[in-house]
Amino acid sequence: MNGKINDAHIKKVYVPMTETGFYILLCLREENHGYGIVQKVQELTSGEILITPGTMYGSLSKMEKDGLIRFIREENKRKTYLITELGQEILDLEIKRIKRLYQNITEEYTNE
Repeated sequence: MNGKINDAHIKKVYVPMTETGFYILLCLREENHGYGIVQKVQELTSGEILITPGTMYGSLSKMEKDGLIRFIREENKRKTYLITELGQEILDLEIKRIKRLYQNITEEYTNE
């Protein structure tokens, strides 16, 4: 299968993203492991979003299979991952979508 066709399909599947998916990709712009991501998301959201281990590891597995993240190494039974080029493209698309939503909301509420 052509990579571009597959990438387009993956983008359709992931955008719009779940908050969990968004935060995982956001956190994996630097090498990190599941527990580190859980901690970082709690910090970023002031504890409003708590990703459970089942959700985290299911998401990491799916994202790795889909080529959004890649396995780097395992230390002390913790697998470290990093975002891929495709994952960054999808994260950028989602950020662009969120910015557009924010801009639309801001324009609507300031025009009333």
